[in-house]
Amino acid sequence: MPHASPWWTPDVHADRRPFLIGRNRIQSALRRYFEERDFIEVDTATLQVSPGNEAHLHAFATEAIGHDGSVQPLYLHTSPEFACKKLLAAGERRIACFAHVYRNRERGPLHHPEFTMLEWYRAGESYEILMRDCGEILAIAAGTAGARAFSYQGRVCDPFLEPERLSLAEAFERFAGIDLIDSIEKDGSTDRERLAAAMRAAGLRVAHDDNWTDLFSRVLVEKVEPHLGFGRPTILDHYPVAEAALARPASHDPRVAERFELYACGVELANAFGELTDAAEQRRRFELEMAEKARVYGETYPLDEDFLAALAKMPEASGIALGFDRLVMLVTGASRIEQVLWAPVAEASA
Repeated sequence: MPHASPWWTPDVHADRRPFLIGRNRIQSALRRYFEERDFIEVDTATLQVSPGNEAHLHAFATEAIGHDGSVQPLYLHTSPEFACKKLLAAGERRIACFAHVYRNRERGPLHHPEFTMLEWYRAGESYEILMRDCGEILAIAAGTAGARAFSYQGRVCDPFLEPERLSLAEAFERFAGIDLIDSIEKDGSTDRERLAAAMRAAGLRVAHDDNWTDLFSRVLVEKVEPHLGFGRPTILDHYPVAEAALARPASHDPRVAERFELYACGVELANAFGELTDAAEQRRRFELEMAEKARVYGETYPLDEDFLAALAKMPEASGIALGFDRLVMLVTGASRIEQVLWAPVAEASA
């Protein structure tokens, strides 16, 4: 079976070029958006001592060799988040970053080993302000490219409408008939058996070795996400504190966190936090994540002690990471992420 023509052949490039020109226009418009709002654009190092500490994210590893032959393990970052937060600790107040990031074991219509993450942070400002930012950015991206709607796999979303805001608890009830909060204790701990019983009652599969997070993720992926971002964007808010990652607990309910995700056309576009600044709590979460990574994949990543030290000095802040390539896909109508990348990563031959 012959291989498809490489991306650099003139005929293939000619087909891709309208998407790529659209990408550049959108990026320029967003740079203006942030500049007009007093954001400083920053550029962070790709090589880090830790790529991040989420159990199911996989990194690319390398080594730095010193002039004396000494070897230091390093990783290509999965996000510029740690470096951006160090800049907040250093005194920056509003920063934005277009960063190439790297994630192993990921390749498909919406995934690529190397892609662009747009992250921005607001010191001293509520994470709810990021929701307003999201609505404005979707409209600017669409308007810049002359798109009246976002589309993906036959799904359509109006980027000019204010996003619907939906809590995880509301979404689980609406789309799966499951009371999510019933399986979360007041201290944020989770009850696997309660969630499993609710899933069985709803006709969903439960494996004997599934933990609470496995069950939560199955409902989210199979029952909730397919309904998000149709007609208008959706902001999925107030994740369980057990799924808080780097977000702080919500002031009104310690069972949930100041974390939201943005969806359009059923596609996850962004992940936002009211940032956790408790270094001890962040260390505890990282250690739990790495224990889970060891259980599932038999490997772990080191903690960035420099990041944890900076976190203790970081001001209250909110931050968000948006998959820039996915946004371009929805605006331009591209069907695969490679169509909006100027020079995609080579794919291994069969």
